[in-house]
Amino acid sequence: MSIDFGKASDFVHQHGTLFERALFDYLFAGGSGQRLQAIIMCYKNPDGGFGHGFEHDLKAPQSNPLALEYLLGVMKHTGIEPGVILDGASDWVESQMDEAGNLRNPPETRDYPLAPWWQEDGGQTMPDSIVANLIHFDRAKPSLVRKTKRWVAERHTPESVRANEWLFMAYHAVDFFFAIDDFPDLELYRAATIDNLLACAEAAPESQYDSLFAFAPAPDSIIAKALPADLLVKYLDVLEGAQTDDGSWLDQHNLRQWWPMTTINVLLALQRYGRWSANR
Repeated sequence: MSIDFGKASDFVHQHGTLFERALFDYLFAGGSGQRLQAIIMCYKNPDGGFGHGFEHDLKAPQSNPLALEYLLGVMKHTGIEPGVILDGASDWVESQMDEAGNLRNPPETRDYPLAPWWQEDGGQTMPDSIVANLIHFDRAKPSLVRKTKRWVAERHTPESVRANEWLFMAYHAVDFFFAIDDFPDLELYRAATIDNLLACAEAAPESQYDSLFAFAPAPDSIIAKALPADLLVKYLDVLEGAQTDDGSWLDQHNLRQWWPMTTINVLLALQRYGRWSANR
């Protein structure tokens, strides 16, 4: 099935946020990276954190871990240059840690629209992915890294990594264990992470297929090389044929606010794997 890029562009520009529209243009239409960075900075607060509904599930303007976690994941996946975007982020994360290393969420998050799965804690409390991606961008201070390593060591084992049953949720292990190079039994954790990804990918319904390419963003990526080639082909075949009549790709929960970003992610995966190109 051929990709209708015009319909995809129309959908994202009609339904996406200003950030999503700018990201689409940056990735597929020669859009300005400086403009994209400036738009991201509109979500940043003076304390060094991010809020203002940058992550769709939490609309509070106050800085919160979920907004930074999402931003870092998007930046790493799409190749956005950090510039000054992450200035102060490491200090902000460390300021939100309690003695055990869990992240606090401002109580005001509950005063704004909040996805039901975040109601109990008011947002993300796990620091592993956030700190790992700060490490990726060389923006994590040593004290923050030490605290996060201790938090991970107290909560995760290779067995607990393998016990994950949701493909999407593998990002905690993937981000952390492939960002650091000094951790007890690191190779065992990395092997467990690959094993879990493969098990989750083999069991995942087609609605979750786009999630795999957050971990295997391109054919030469570490995870892609570790996964069976026929599995990647199967996933790409499904995604290539999954564009809807309005030009979008649907997210696994069928939540319309996520369709523009899902569309961006699928197009990027198909382009990186040679299934489609915006330049054709």
